[in-house]
Amino acid sequence: MAALDGTMDWDGVRVFLAVARHGSLRAAGRALGLSQPTIARRLAAFEATFGGPTLFDRLPDGARLNAAGDQLVPAAESVERAMLTLERRRAAAAPVLTGTVRVATGELCRGIPGPLPVGIGDDGTPLRHHPGAGRITTDGKPRATRGRSRLAPRTAGQRRLLRLQARHLACAVYRRRGEDTDAWVTYTEEQAHYAPARWVERQVETTGNAVALRASSMLMHVEAILAGTGRGVLPCYVGDGHPLLERLSPPIAEIAADYWMIVHRDLRRAPCVRAVIDWIRQVFAEQRELIAGEFSARTA
Repeated sequence: MAALDGTMDWDGVRVFLAVARHGSLRAAGRALGLSQPTIARRLAAFEATFGGPTLFDRLPDGARLNAAGDQLVPAAESVERAMLTLERRRAAAAPVLTGTVRVATGELCRGIPGPLPVGIGDDGTPLRHHPGAGRITTDGKPRATRGRSRLAPRTAGQRRLLRLQARHLACAVYRRRGEDTDAWVTYTEEQAHYAPARWVERQVETTGNAVALRASSMLMHVEAILAGTGRGVLPCYVGDGHPLLERLSPPIAEIAADYWMIVHRDLRRAPCVRAVIDWIRQVFAEQRELIAGEFSARTA
């Protein structure tokens, strides 16, 4: 979209990149939260600023960058990086506790018990009761920040991201209480690189016991084990807290992971981000024994 003085604004660049990445005006609209007519209008205005041919070939199944459009992508992405940097720094400088913080979790970390949301704001007010408190959503796929504050509890860092240690997370072997089964519940062949999957595979090779079920998520494993299908590896915070599950092993050291909170350095001082970091630390601290696999031994 062109501004009144004929210059381009950020919205035009943003729409151009969204259509280029998603391959259609409809998909770009979904990604940006805009209607298809709005996307079409802004894209046409953006194309008009170049005074030449269109930047996309309109096809029955979508929109594809042509040669002219393809040449603009590197410059547009450079503008995007600059604008996102400015947006992050503006958010970090905001004096009020407001905004959306999306918490992206890994397979083992998803479902850590704890009230949502909880935390302490800069003025000492609990986040739950703070006027204008930010929403917290969960997302299993950590991605680059695009316009929202994002925290990712995970095991590895990235450039320009700040790592804050959360807590050691333990796993053990569980089965349905009273069920006498030696068969295993584990991940699919496509997920054979997961640490729990590798560990179970070694047990299968050593003992010769069968694999009763391969499933792609931990939640499916929990349901299968509760149904008596077999035994399997679960986070201790899941297994020890369930009355129908019994633990068959101590925490497995080679599967345990130190989880870290990953946040962009530009956003670490934003009030809403700091409040969520405080909340995550509080939850991990309050549930320390359960997360570390110490709860079962203490209560046995």
